[in-house]
Amino acid sequence: MNSSSSSQSNKFLIKLKNWLTSDTNLYVIKRIIQGLLTLLLASFLSFLIIQIAPGNYLDTLKQNPNISAETLVSLTERFGLDKPWYEQYSKWLFQVVTYLDFGESFVFNRSVISLLNERIIATLLLSIASIMLTWLIALPLGILSAVKKNSLIDKILRVVSYLGQGFPSFITALLLLIFAQNVSPILPVGDMISLNHPELSPIGKIFDIGWHMILPTVALSITSFAGLMRLTRGQMLDVMRQDYIQTARAKGLSEDKVIYVHGLRNAINPLITLLGFEFASLLGGSFIAEFFFNWPGLGTLILGAVQAQDLYLVMGSLTMGATMLIVGNLLADLLLKAVDPRIKLDNLQ
Repeated sequence: MNSSSSSQSNKFLIKLKNWLTSDTNLYVIKRIIQGLLTLLLASFLSFLIIQIAPGNYLDTLKQNPNISAETLVSLTERFGLDKPWYEQYSKWLFQVVTYLDFGESFVFNRSVISLLNERIIATLLLSIASIMLTWLIALPLGILSAVKKNSLIDKILRVVSYLGQGFPSFITALLLLIFAQNVSPILPVGDMISLNHPELSPIGKIFDIGWHMILPTVALSITSFAGLMRLTRGQMLDVMRQDYIQTARAKGLSEDKVIYVHGLRNAINPLITLLGFEFASLLGGSFIAEFFFNWPGLGTLILGAVQAQDLYLVMGSLTMGATMLIVGNLLADLLLKAVDPRIKLDNLQ
């Protein structure tokens, strides 16, 4: 029995040693530690900048004659606004580290984490759908534009990409909103669900949300699609001029294999890096679409928090955004490693 236990312990220790000495795992651990230090510094600077800004949430309440001085004093003590900023920050940081408690929203009188959890699903749905649509359209069109260089198709696609990049997102959203109003009820004008949503079947509810996602997703995708298509075209043109592409053609490989196996595989690396940054911008990038289409996401919540100087809600939002930036960059590095094993992770820092 002792011999069996000892053998199992040795196997576990060997597996643990192999896991800890893996280059990828060591890199992930190192990046997590760096990310935590980055979050600490970012939260400190954010808190300091918010404190430097003139006024606070209670200044607005002071203008209301119906709110007594006693109530203002009570709120000041409740939210800790009577203490020095460094004591406020220390208390907030302790709560986050120990209980994952980002404090209480001044405006909503609710915990910040509950507000973020309530809104983040809607924002992620919209943003991830936008990224998927953007890549599904932009990648093949960018490749087509590069392969058909200087042809009529290439010229048309280049004009489309220039127009898409130069067109402001809010104008795109406004035009789509006007279009929705003219074709209503074919397309919903706003909100995330219909009035009869609770009465629908589970499948019906999914289709209802998807129906409401169409216009805001398109509004989010147009500018991103144009930029990604131009980048894909540029990368493919650069790769297709390389000697190994000519060698592959000389060996008699089919043009599809040359383009998609040899060309795209080497052109994809900068695009994967871009994908990491797109993941990081999920929270803030959807604001315009959320505003115009009354989508109940984080963008409008964060804007309202900034305007009202809702300290802890702003801090929670900034921390979440910084976390997504770190996670997005880490995922991009790991995807680069998976796509091209020749890449050394240590060289990506």
